[in-house]
Amino acid sequence: MIDIKFLRENPEIVKENIRKKFQDAKLPLVDQVIELDAKNRSAKQEADDLRANRNKISKEIGALMAQGKKEEAEAKKAEVAAGAKRLAELEESEAELQEQITKIMMTIPNIIDDSVPIGKDDTENVEIEKFGEPVVPDFEVPYHADILDRLNGLDKEAAGRTSGNGFYYLMGDAARIHSAMISYARDFMINKGFTYCIPPFMIRSNVVNGVMSFAEMEAMMYKIEGEDLFLIGTSEHSMIGKFKGQIVEEKSLPITMTSYSPCFRKEVGSHGIEERGVYRVHQFEKQEMVVLCKPEESMDWYNKMWSYTVEFFRSLDIPVRTLECCSGDLADLKVKSCDVEAWSPRQKKYFEVGSCSTLGDAQARRLGIRTKGENGTYLVHTLNNTVLATPRGLIAFLENNVNEDGSVNIPVALRPYMGGLEKVLPKN
Repeated sequence: MIDIKFLRENPEIVKENIRKKFQDAKLPLVDQVIELDAKNRSAKQEADDLRANRNKISKEIGALMAQGKKEEAEAKKAEVAAGAKRLAELEESEAELQEQITKIMMTIPNIIDDSVPIGKDDTENVEIEKFGEPVVPDFEVPYHADILDRLNGLDKEAAGRTSGNGFYYLMGDAARIHSAMISYARDFMINKGFTYCIPPFMIRSNVVNGVMSFAEMEAMMYKIEGEDLFLIGTSEHSMIGKFKGQIVEEKSLPITMTSYSPCFRKEVGSHGIEERGVYRVHQFEKQEMVVLCKPEESMDWYNKMWSYTVEFFRSLDIPVRTLECCSGDLADLKVKSCDVEAWSPRQKKYFEVGSCSTLGDAQARRLGIRTKGENGTYLVHTLNNTVLATPRGLIAFLENNVNEDGSVNIPVALRPYMGGLEKVLPKN
């Protein structure tokens, strides 16, 4: 959510930003919120004047009573009563206007960084850089569900009986590799100086509204029936929510955290849920990184964060590339974002395994996360990035480490988490 003062003083910049995001239907909202804001500020000013006048008259009443001028004092009291009625009306009007303003402001997209490429959707995202040589082996790489099947590692049929479509059982060596990757991702980030955290897996609606847009919430979040609780779609939600309403010490910045959690997503949209594989599912596990920092440091942290994900995947012998998200592919709160994509030797193309974003002060403004320095109190900047989301990361691992006989190589970095194994063998 952008600063209403900025919108008030720079309406054309805000409108141009909306155009860059191809959300022209939102253009009238800028003038609408300016009009509501003017009414709200006028109501506030009148209310402040009435309060000041009430205080002045109250003193006059006291003086008149002391002088025995009861009739004049009673007239002043009537004046106070009339002002009180008007003040109540203004306070009610202020609350209604502020609610309308906030609702609109939460739908107006954040100002994107000047470096973001302009494009309508993800088809216009721009490749930045490749890391590692994409290799296509001289044998046909099986579909990941078939690799898992040879390891006796996947049972979607049983998960369908217990939970429905979009769920899965991982078993045996497949489950072990999955857990090893998560453990390695945790230690990888701890070694980068990040504080490890396991957050709550459910959050209240006021935290959800603070970390994401309404559209994202509807498409992603599962609500707990009868409770003001939602299952998290990523641990970023509860990690940022941890600081809701807080003033963090400036000397503690940057706050760098890496968090583990299961994640739950409806996956509403055109992509649908796979029948056989586990690329798009309702439940997965994730190692995330979250940073709170000073505004002037946020872009440096953005570049560090995505580079950590690249380094992590390269240590597992997985070629990757970075892809700059264009304006139309950015969620409304994001200032800038890039995806890390892993090479798929089966499909002979890259697919997304992580996403890094800086949100400027948008989440901090919604949640009231501030810091206090020599020049006063100001909003922090928040960033988040995927270290590893699996089973999607598991798919990349399997495709890039599978052998023709169905065995799977274990890279050196992962062997300590696999009991020293250099390879897992097929079971059928």
